[in-house]
Amino acid sequence: MSAAELIGHLTQQQADEHDSAMLAVRLSHAERLGNMGWAEWNLRTGDAVWSDHVYVIFGRDRADGPLGLPELAGYVEPGDLGALDQLLWSVVQGVEPVQAEFRIRRGGEVRNLRVVLEPLLAPGGPIGVHGVVQDITGRRRAERIMSESRRQLLEARERAAEERHVMLALREAILPEPGSRLDLPGTRIAVRYVPAEKTANLGGDWFEAAALPDDRVLLAIGDVSGHGLPAIAHMAQLRHALVGLTMTGEPADRLLAWLNELVLHRLDETTATAIIGHLDTETRVFTWSQAGHLPPILVRDGKAEALVQPKGVLLGATCDQPYRLASVDLQDGDLLLLFTDGLVERRTRDIDVGLDLAVSAAARLLTCDLDAGLDRLLADIGGPNPEDDACLLAVGVGC
Repeated sequence: MSAAELIGHLTQQQADEHDSAMLAVRLSHAERLGNMGWAEWNLRTGDAVWSDHVYVIFGRDRADGPLGLPELAGYVEPGDLGALDQLLWSVVQGVEPVQAEFRIRRGGEVRNLRVVLEPLLAPGGPIGVHGVVQDITGRRRAERIMSESRRQLLEARERAAEERHVMLALREAILPEPGSRLDLPGTRIAVRYVPAEKTANLGGDWFEAAALPDDRVLLAIGDVSGHGLPAIAHMAQLRHALVGLTMTGEPADRLLAWLNELVLHRLDETTATAIIGHLDTETRVFTWSQAGHLPPILVRDGKAEALVQPKGVLLGATCDQPYRLASVDLQDGDLLLLFTDGLVERRTRDIDVGLDLAVSAAARLLTCDLDAGLDRLLADIGGPNPEDDACLLAVGVGC
């Protein structure tokens, strides 16, 4: 052999050794990343060969050598021994690969294994078994976590649905039927309560419309801060207080002053907005006062505009600012729309945009068709508010 041939032979030999080393490194990386290894058992001699990562999976020192097939049972959890027996029986009786999952105890912890075994066949029958062993503990743990999360989510949804049912039932017990129409002296009144889509955002919106002993009609609407059962409870106290105070015959500004005292001294850490008004059915004069609330919309001859507000601060804000009265002379066919801010506020738009939409939609309301008109108005301004509930009170005059 010439020197050139010898150099070429040595170079090829080194290249082959390098390729083999690289293949071994890559195989080791693949086993580690997949948390798996390979094993082979000779059924005639009882000898076994394991790759390095199978030792890691079983927590076994490499110096102790691999386990024989019969010795695997010593590692398997008692409840899974049947799965191991079925696996071994199937692989020595068949010709196709078989697989099973079972648990082993490694040190002080339980691990989940997936084992695939394939018989090594010869003319006289199987002479060995080749297998792949994978530790799937992390996958099964993630599945259990996901299953538990789904269970908790389902329970949370069921609790939310039950809570929503309770809150809506409580509101219905406190407020008049929200889809009803009230025919009071000289007026036709339609109301809507539109709950927030999210259970947690059901709030303290309320309204009141009632004939008074002095031939006036009480029209009121308001919104207590917060959401959930506390807001509904505060709303009930405020509304019931108003119903009782109305019997005094005092004007709206005085009623608001009393309600402000109630919020300041009895409803801790609570504020509220409100409009209280009296409609004289003889003179058609609507006299009203407001506490930090959006103004009513007056619709006349197909045109709509927000009324100019009298001064009035939020209920529960201060006791030093008086409430003022305002009045407007109404005509036959006029319509007043009172509403809470859940009608016009959206997280995705400025409130002035919502108010403009409400005014435009209100212009299409007809006194003789209030119920259907309110449904159309809600659709025109974007439907129910997912973040907040809303009350609407539409009053047609001279019906």
